[in-house]
Amino acid sequence: MKKISKWMLAAILTICGTTTMSISLTSCKEAKAQEDNPVEQVVSTELIRTSQSWDGVELPDYLQGRPELVAMKYVFPAGKKLGWHHHPVMNYGILVQGELTIIGQDGKEKTVHEGEPVVEMVNTIHHGENRGTKPVILYMFYLSQKGLPLAVQHPEIPLD
Repeated sequence: MKKISKWMLAAILTICGTTTMSISLTSCKEAKAQEDNPVEQVVSTELIRTSQSWDGVELPDYLQGRPELVAMKYVFPAGKKLGWHHHPVMNYGILVQGELTIIGQDGKEKTVHEGEPVVEMVNTIHHGENRGTKPVILYMFYLSQKGLPLAVQHPEIPLD
């Protein structure tokens, strides 16, 4: 085995030390960058889990047969009142802008605010009002069946 001269050993240690130090500094820089800019993670938040509509009434059993899932986007101008109606199928949604007040025929009210979920009444007559100053944007999801209406209007009942 050959002897390694002192200057070669010094050169090897210097190169290895520099490389090790460079790797360490790079790792420290990367770790610091990750702390400053953490990778965004998927966040899931349960907004609602219920078997009751907003008025506290138990939802009906599922329909028999093949379901038809329907997603709707509604935009209600400020000051708009919806006519009296009922939903023959279960539905729920998320209000993404504004405030919507839902009024049952019995006078019970619920105001849904921006970002809140709502579970609508089923087979119970009610109407909605945008009493706010900006349009309401509401996404609703229905568990229906082919051929069933999402809502049945009741024009015979006057709005106040």
